[in-house]
Amino acid sequence: MPKCTRNEIEMGRLGRRHIRLNFDGGDISTEAGVMLLRQVDRKIGLTKAMSKVFSDARDPLRIKHELRSLLAQRLYAQCQGWEDLNDHNRLRHDLALQTAVGTSEALASAPTLCRLEQRATREQAWALHGILAEQFVAGFKTAPEGLILDLDASDIPLHGKQEGREFHGYYDHYCYLPLYVFCGQAMLACYLRKSRIDGAKHAAVVVKLLVRRLRQSWPKVRIIVRADSGFCRQLLLRWCERNDVQYIIGLARNKRLEKLVVGEELEMKAQWQATQVKQRLIGEMRYAAESWKCDRRVISRLEYDEKGNNPRFVVTNLEGSAQDLYEKLYCLRGEAENRIKETQLDLFGTRASCHKFASNQLRVLFAALAYTLMERLRALALVGTELERACAATIRVKLLKIGAVIVRNTRRIRFLLTSHHPLKHVFFTAVRALAP
Repeated sequence: MPKCTRNEIEMGRLGRRHIRLNFDGGDISTEAGVMLLRQVDRKIGLTKAMSKVFSDARDPLRIKHELRSLLAQRLYAQCQGWEDLNDHNRLRHDLALQTAVGTSEALASAPTLCRLEQRATREQAWALHGILAEQFVAGFKTAPEGLILDLDASDIPLHGKQEGREFHGYYDHYCYLPLYVFCGQAMLACYLRKSRIDGAKHAAVVVKLLVRRLRQSWPKVRIIVRADSGFCRQLLLRWCERNDVQYIIGLARNKRLEKLVVGEELEMKAQWQATQVKQRLIGEMRYAAESWKCDRRVISRLEYDEKGNNPRFVVTNLEGSAQDLYEKLYCLRGEAENRIKETQLDLFGTRASCHKFASNQLRVLFAALAYTLMERLRALALVGTELERACAATIRVKLLKIGAVIVRNTRRIRFLLTSHHPLKHVFFTAVRALAP
C-alpha cells in the first residue's frame, strides 16, 4: 500500500533510494506546445476574426478578459485536450496557456467562459461559418483549378433535456444531426440540426452559399459536390445543373434500378459459380426517377460473391470513364468521414451538453474552429515531417503536450522544455515555418 500524506506520495524504492511524488514542482507546464498554436493563430488571424463576431454586452469598466483572450483560451485548451469548462478553473493559472493567450495574469474562469456560450445567437453561428470559409480561401496562394465539396451528416448523442432534442431511429438514441462540408482536409461548414429530419435538409442552401463565396474569389473554379445516397435529392441536383456545379452522389437502390441490371447480375452469378472468384463490374445507364424531370447518367457498381448480389449506384453529371469516376473519385468520399471523426473525437465536437440549441451550435463550431487551427498547423508547419498526415490527437500527444519549466520575470519569459523529447526536431521545424 502506498503511504500518502497531504503533499507527498510514497512509491516504493529503487535500490536503496525512496521514490516520492508531490505536486510542489512550481511553474512547470505540460502544455508548452501550445506556443505553436499561438503562432498559427497569429499567422492566420483566427481568434482575431472570431472576436469581431461577438458583441460584448459587459460593463467596460469591469472587463478583465477581452473577447479575443476568451476565445483563444477556449480554442487553445480544446486543441490541448481540455474539453470541459471546469478544467479552466485550474488551467487558468498555467503559465504556458497564459503566455499563448497573451497575458501574465490568471485567465478566465469556467463561469466566465460559460456566460460566453450562453450568449450565443443564430447570427453568431452564421458569422462563424463565414470565418471557416474565409480561412479556407485564405489558405490558397493561387486560384485552384477545381474543388470537391464533401457533404456528410453524423450524430451527436444527447443525454439531457437539450432544446431540439429528438429521437433518431437509425442511431437509436436522442441526438442532433449536424451537416458537415469538407474540401480536402479543410472544414467549410458544421451546421447543427435537429435529428428528426431528412438527412439532406438545408444541404442545397449550404452548398449554394459556399459556392457563391468560393466563386467570388475564383470565378472560373470547377466545383464538384460529392455525397452519399442520403443527399440524392431533386432540389440539390437541379440547383447544381442550373449553376454549372458538377456532382457525383450516391443513389439508393430500388426495384427499378435492380431490374435494369438483372442480366449482368445473372452473368456474374454464373461466372462466380464456375470459378468461385468474386465478380465485379462497373457500367452505366440513363435513368430517371419519378420525381425527376429528365433522365440522368447513373453509374452501377455490381458485385457477386458467396453472399450474393451487392449493387451500388451513383448519379452524376460528370464526363469520363465510369470506372474512373467511381473508383478514383466517388470512393474517396469516405475520407470526409475520417475528418468528422477527428472533429468529434479528437476535438470534442460532441460536447453538446448546454440546454440552449444556439449554445450547442456554438460549441460544435468551437470544435470546428479548433479543427481549423490544427489543420492549419499541419498544413503550414508540418509538411515534410513525420506528422504531416497525423490526426489531431497524434499531433497533440507528440508535439503539443510537452513538459517545460517556465521562468518569468520582468524582462523575459523562458520555456525550458524537456531535453529528451523525441520529436524536438519536428518542433524546431514547425517554429521556423511559423516565424513571422
